[in-house]
Amino acid sequence: MTQAFIEKSKKYLWLPFTQMKDYDHDSLIIESGKGIKVKDIFGKEYYDGFSSVWLNVHGHRKKELDDAIKNQLEKIAHSTLLGMTNVPATELAEKLIEISPENLTRVFYSDSGATAMEIALKMAFQYWINIGRPEKQKFIAMQNGYHGDTIGAVSVGSIELFHHVYGPLMFDSYKAPIPYVYRSESGDPIRCRDECLHKLEQLLIEKHEEIAALSIESMIQGAAGMIVMPEGFLSGVRELCTKFDVLMIVDEVATGFGRTGKMFACEHEHVQPDLMAVGKGITGGYLPIAATFTTEKIYEAFYDDYDQMKTFFHGHSYTGNQLGCAVALENLRLFKTEQIVEEVARKAKVLERLLGELHTLPHVGDIRQLGFMCGIELVASKETKEPFPSEKRVGYRVSLKMRELGMLTRPLGNTIVFMPPLASTIEELEEMISIMKEAIHEVTSVAV
Repeated sequence: MTQAFIEKSKKYLWLPFTQMKDYDHDSLIIESGKGIKVKDIFGKEYYDGFSSVWLNVHGHRKKELDDAIKNQLEKIAHSTLLGMTNVPATELAEKLIEISPENLTRVFYSDSGATAMEIALKMAFQYWINIGRPEKQKFIAMQNGYHGDTIGAVSVGSIELFHHVYGPLMFDSYKAPIPYVYRSESGDPIRCRDECLHKLEQLLIEKHEEIAALSIESMIQGAAGMIVMPEGFLSGVRELCTKFDVLMIVDEVATGFGRTGKMFACEHEHVQPDLMAVGKGITGGYLPIAATFTTEKIYEAFYDDYDQMKTFFHGHSYTGNQLGCAVALENLRLFKTEQIVEEVARKAKVLERLLGELHTLPHVGDIRQLGFMCGIELVASKETKEPFPSEKRVGYRVSLKMRELGMLTRPLGNTIVFMPPLASTIEELEEMISIMKEAIHEVTSVAV
């Protein structure tokens, strides 16, 4: 029966971000999970080394989260937020504003990080129209940025592999450089930071009167390969946006809810965004809830008599879903009672030391980490930083070896992603890094 199920998956499914020819060779179906491990239909267990794509917080089958959903089911599963609200959505909005940067006062719900970003873009665009400045229609996107896969989110993304084929569908945006210290000419974080900020400033000097907003991931670019921004870069971007009257949209979908050792990554540099998108960890990784936060100033630009046509005409069927909001509320309660953010900050220091052991491997070029967001860049030559040829698919092969050894993750090119559930213990982190080390050594030793 298990093999028949594999064949059924091959026959009927089309998986996201997956070349299905690869899946036909290396199929996997997850049946259950407990703690930070998942189990496939053959009974084999794997560490969830990427938090089921960056979103799991407390592990699988967390009793308190399970119970929150069960309790809500006894009341109602879903009702619309169009023109009305519900109890858990209202309570969650209050809790979210309490923990968000202080200038953010309003919550607009959606169902994924991409839609949360799409909402932020539309809000920023319409804001300037509503206040009588329709000339501000353009956006600045950061090189190598990724904000999701809807057309608006793709339009402010800049990863060639993911986005180039959709060029004719996208609206134009200006691109600003982001510091990638390991691959920079100088290799100096301060110089790299300042050069990028200078180029952004020059763009703003020339184009600010037509620019509505700038979108940026918070402190670390995820899909680009876990590229950590040098200290002072994000706050420098905030200063330039303020100076040139451009809204700042901060994407905290991957970085929010404790992932970097702060509740939100922008707290590392005390940055106050104008709009902020969140998702993934908001429900502890249980249900698809996302949100866009914004300031009272932006909210008030839409508040008027109906005939003024300033309404924000946007919404999704499952916006503010009660089951999702109920589990999100319990998730936030657990953050407080189990001191998740503080524990991540503490364990991240141990994790840094453990990851440092990978530097001894001859093909580990760079290790980038912010809290529990980690990327290990594999190179053909440590001395020259020459990358492995893409056709060798070294990162993919390492991930398959890790799967064989009992741990799941997905690489970003030749960068191995390590984003374990926030509840992972030190012992579990040690075991996962041991698997990673063995897989990297075995694959790269024959890849050159």
